[in-house]
Amino acid sequence: MSTHSDHNEHHQPGLQHQFEDMGQQEESVTIGMWLFLVQEIMFFGGLFTAYLVFRSRFPLAFAEASNHLDAFWGGLNTLVLIVSSLTMALTVYYAQKGNRNLQVIMIVLTMFFGTVFLGVKVIEYTDKYNNGLVPITGLNKKTPKGMEPPVEQKAAGESDSGNKSSASSPKFVLPFEVRAYAADASHSKTYFNPKGEFQWNYGTHVIDYGLAKEKETGKQYLTEAERTGYFSNGVFDPNKYRDKIRIFYYIYFVMTGLHALHMIVGLGLMAWLGWMAWRGTYSAEYYMPVEMSGLYWHFVDIVWIFLFPLLYLLGRHFLH
Repeated sequence: MSTHSDHNEHHQPGLQHQFEDMGQQEESVTIGMWLFLVQEIMFFGGLFTAYLVFRSRFPLAFAEASNHLDAFWGGLNTLVLIVSSLTMALTVYYAQKGNRNLQVIMIVLTMFFGTVFLGVKVIEYTDKYNNGLVPITGLNKKTPKGMEPPVEQKAAGESDSGNKSSASSPKFVLPFEVRAYAADASHSKTYFNPKGEFQWNYGTHVIDYGLAKEKETGKQYLTEAERTGYFSNGVFDPNKYRDKIRIFYYIYFVMTGLHALHMIVGLGLMAWLGWMAWRGTYSAEYYMPVEMSGLYWHFVDIVWIFLFPLLYLLGRHFLH
């Protein structure tokens, strides 16, 4: 026969029937969440490993591609996620204090910052679509056939044979000026992409720098993989160089896309959490779902903290 105390124990707020008490439930939930986060770390770890392998083989092409990303948007998203981590931590704090109103406000703010992050990614992805930088054929903006650019609009230094030597390279510019440089009518190429293919019409400034440094110092600046990956019969091949840049954008879209998917899942989690908080579900006695959701949100933020410098800040030191 159960006692009165046993009856109360098994009806604590949030206690599930499969657990004996809240302590056991909290321990099980915590272990489960950390196991989930560990497998997420292993999942993203594989992607980071792939990035590092290709980055070590083709550093100049990766730097070239990275310098075309807009560091302003990447930096803004980094700031947004850092602030969202603060509001998420405050959500847990106010849940522990049993303050329903501030708890809901912090959840709404967290969702707002998460939405801002996704909005910025839409802006960035749209820019890649409009400039032919999506690495999958057919997923870039298409232009009608017959609208070929005039001959004088060919990329600077590009010959009819598709080969380009460093001697015909345009004047060196700083990597963070690549966007302005490409916008200059005297150096840009009219966008013509009837099949929606991946294109690279934004110069070869970083490889030009590498070749110039080798000529100036007599030391090897390019990796062995670059010597075979960028050249055909000893002559620099812009098409092969473009293909290495394309690898960077494959990795960029996979990593940032999966991260954005995790953010969408997090927003769904926050919506459910907000509804439950509004109903007054969480208190000083029961706030474990809020704390576990916070761990997931912080994990997503931390992943971006690594993605931002690796993808957006790579090679910014070149040509200074």
